[in-house]
Amino acid sequence: MLIASPNIAVDRTVRLPELRPGSVQRPSRAVVTAGGKGLNVSRVAAAFGRRATLVSFLPQTDAALVERLLAPEPVTFTGVPVPGEARVATIYLEDSGRVTVLNEPGPAVPDGGWDRYERAVADELARGDHPTLVCSGSLPPGAPDDGYGRLVAIGRGAGARVVVDASRAALAEALPAGPDVVTPNLAEAEQVLHGHAHESVAETGDDVPDRARHAVLELCRRGARSAAVTAGAAGTAYGDADGVTWVPTVPVRVANPIGAGDSFVAGLVEAFEEGRSGVDAVVFAVATATASVEQELAGGVDPARARELAARLADVMAGIAARTGT
Repeated sequence: MLIASPNIAVDRTVRLPELRPGSVQRPSRAVVTAGGKGLNVSRVAAAFGRRATLVSFLPQTDAALVERLLAPEPVTFTGVPVPGEARVATIYLEDSGRVTVLNEPGPAVPDGGWDRYERAVADELARGDHPTLVCSGSLPPGAPDDGYGRLVAIGRGAGARVVVDASRAALAEALPAGPDVVTPNLAEAEQVLHGHAHESVAETGDDVPDRARHAVLELCRRGARSAAVTAGAAGTAYGDADGVTWVPTVPVRVANPIGAGDSFVAGLVEAFEEGRSGVDAVVFAVATATASVEQELAGGVDPARARELAARLADVMAGIAARTGT
C-alpha cells in the first residue's frame, strides 16, 4: 500500500478528567507521537502484516524530531523537504469519553513543492508493488485544491486502486477524477455537499443513516465510483450510484475514537488485498474501525479482535437480510 499523506503531524494526546476552558489544568499524562491520518493507516496495515510506504512533506525545522518519532513506526517513509515547522495536533481525552481535537494547518508548500510531491508519489507507483494508493488527510497551505484529484489521475494511470479519505476542497476536487472509493465521515461529506461548517467527532440522531445514504449517492453523482460514509458508532453507508447498503456497528467500550476513520480505510484496503469486495469489504472495515476505538493509540488495532468483530457483524448483516428479504 502506498499512502499519500502530505500533511504529517506531531500528535500530542492529553488525558485529563475534564477540559475546562479558561482555567489552569494539570493533565494526568501526555503522550507525543508521530501523527496524521496516513500514519494511522500505516499502523493498522502493519498490524495485519503489511508494511506501507508513506509519502509526506518533511518540514525542515523539525525534520530531526519527525524522523525520530517515525523511527519506531512500522512504515517506510519518503519525505519531500519543505521549509517550516511540523504541525501539531493536540487531542484532549476526557474521562467522560468526550474528545476535543486541535489540528494546526501545517507549513506552507513553496512554489514547485507540489510538483515535487507528485513526482515522489509517481516514482513510488512506478516500482509496481503498490496495488492501492491511499490519499489521506488534509492538504497543507499552498497545496492546490485539486491536489488529490491530480494524485487520483496518477494512481489510476499507474493501474492502482485509489482510495481518497479527505474533506473540504481536497475531497470536492478529487471527485471529478473518479477515485475508486471515497471514505469521508458524515460531517466531512456534508461539508462538501451542503456547506455545513461544523465537524463533530460523533454523529447522533435518528436521521443519521438516511443522511449518510444520501451522501453516498451524491458523492457518486459527483464522480466517485463508490463511497463509504462513516457515522461513528451509528454505522456506515456504502454503495455507488445504483444503490446503498447500511452497515451497523457492534457496541464496544471506547478508549479513543480518534483514528477510527483511518482504521476503517486500512481495514478496507486489507479486505481488498484479501480478495473481498463491496459490502463484504466494508463489513471488515467497520469491524477494524470498531476494534481500533478500544485502543488508546490512534491507529492501534488487534487484528484478531478485528476479525472476531467482523464475524459478529457478518452475522448481524445476515440477520438483517433474513428479516428484510434482501
